[in-house]
Amino acid sequence: MTASLHLDLGLLLQLLLLTCWQTPGLVGATVPAAPVNVSVTQLRAHSAMVTWNVPQGDTVIGYSISQQRQDGLMQRSIREVNTSSRWCVLWDLDEDTHYSVQVQSVGPQDDSQPSRAVHFRTLEKSDHYPAGVLDHNEPAMEGLGMTPHLQTGELLIITTVLLLWAAVIALFCRQYDIIKDNDSNSCKEKAKRPLVRAPPPYYSTSAGSSPIYHNGAVRSSRLHRASSSISIIRV
Repeated sequence: MTASLHLDLGLLLQLLLLTCWQTPGLVGATVPAAPVNVSVTQLRAHSAMVTWNVPQGDTVIGYSISQQRQDGLMQRSIREVNTSSRWCVLWDLDEDTHYSVQVQSVGPQDDSQPSRAVHFRTLEKSDHYPAGVLDHNEPAMEGLGMTPHLQTGELLIITTVLLLWAAVIALFCRQYDIIKDNDSNSCKEKAKRPLVRAPPPYYSTSAGSSPIYHNGAVRSSRLHRASSSISIIRV
């Protein structure tokens, strides 16, 4: 009887442990690890982007973000489930203000531990920093590896645009100089050409006309030029 009772208690204990192992929500449920490589990019005066990575092997169905001003005047929580996104945009921020943000992974049963707090400062409206530039004076800043890539891409685009504009301006100036030189050469050629004067008009009478006598004077029947006419006077 005693042996049978010990056997029943042992079997019951094994069944209880097996049931707890198959139902993590009851005892010892596993939770995902905290997100890693948390970084803040795309800083603006009133917005910023938070990105992170999830360790391999963890089952994650969403994320939870805690945002807080360092002066303690504002706190905000953002929670998204049924998503595989690894980024989130923080909006409605105050310009030139220091914030801290923490990210948690949402698992099927429970949330992970919060990540290490990341501090950042929003820009002023007058600032013109490239997208992705963080406040390097913050000691807890993470994820700076993305910043050089963003800066390099933007610099390449700006340099390409400037080179194209320079090429267009140079081509325009060259065409303008060619047109100007052609106009100048045409004017010089016109100035070097001699002026052609028209010959004076000739006046002549008809070939069948007879000599004209007037007061003893005889004129030639053909007058080639009015200025060269000859008059003969007989005594």
